[in-house]
Amino acid sequence: MGKNHARIFAALPDAQFAAVLDERAEVAREIAAQHGARAFTQLDTFAEAIDAATVATPTTTHFAIAKALLERGKHVLVEKPFTETPEQARELCDLAQQRGLVLQVGHIERFNPALSALEARLTRPRFIEATRLSPYPGRSLDVGVVLDVMIHDLEIILHLVRSRVAQVDAVGVAVLSKREDIANVRLRFENGCVANITASRISQEKLRKIRVFQQDAYLSLDYQSQSGYLLRLAREDEKESSFLGKILGVATDSTLVTEFAGQRIVREPVPVEKDEPLKRELADFVACARAGAQPKVGGQEATAALELGLEITRQIDARK
Repeated sequence: MGKNHARIFAALPDAQFAAVLDERAEVAREIAAQHGARAFTQLDTFAEAIDAATVATPTTTHFAIAKALLERGKHVLVEKPFTETPEQARELCDLAQQRGLVLQVGHIERFNPALSALEARLTRPRFIEATRLSPYPGRSLDVGVVLDVMIHDLEIILHLVRSRVAQVDAVGVAVLSKREDIANVRLRFENGCVANITASRISQEKLRKIRVFQQDAYLSLDYQSQSGYLLRLAREDEKESSFLGKILGVATDSTLVTEFAGQRIVREPVPVEKDEPLKRELADFVACARAGAQPKVGGQEATAALELGLEITRQIDARK
């Protein structure tokens, strides 16, 4: 993941990609040479060369590296999962606040244009279904699929629902690694919303979708293709149609009108301005660091997602 960060940082117009830190000197030199940066193997000398940094290392090292950078007055973006424990996460949040530094966490899907399109049409979600499938990665195996993959959807759903979790019911199975490789959780929120989330890293296909049901509409978004559609009841000006339209549906400007149980249903595409989520995320990090602004996913939001993810894994481990 660090190589992707390096590629994008080097191309951002509002920042200079200055340095690469890796304990493997040959890796640091290789990436630095590709992008005209300096290579380091020691954090002290690396920190002297930069104003802000991404931490894209194994989860077990996130806390120590991020803390060291914050203590040296550097803005930090930490890849997800944020830290190993909520206590570590809260300590980093407090440290960033005390020093007046930006602390962002790499929940990349919050920068997916598909999610922005969903948020523009969201009212009050009542039921959410999220599915995230991927082939076996061969990386990030120090954590299970919940903290590796599902945590994206956990953070997004907490952001969309904005209510306390009242009940968690989770199951999961380890198949190819020591941690769970496939998991499902049902969340019930105090405001009545229910979310059903499935994540797998042993699938033969890649799938990243979210479906949101609310009182007036159903939204379906595909993070991967950055596309989606909306189902809603027809407005008064859309209720007139021909007999053929009532049977087969009428398509106008990519909008499909059908009749179901006496109701006119409109299916319309959700316009999405496609872009690379990681580029948007890193550009936002640079902008926040420059202005001292609050990022979309700061330490507090990431800590809430981490606490929920750890509760899910606790339930899965207890059922083994």
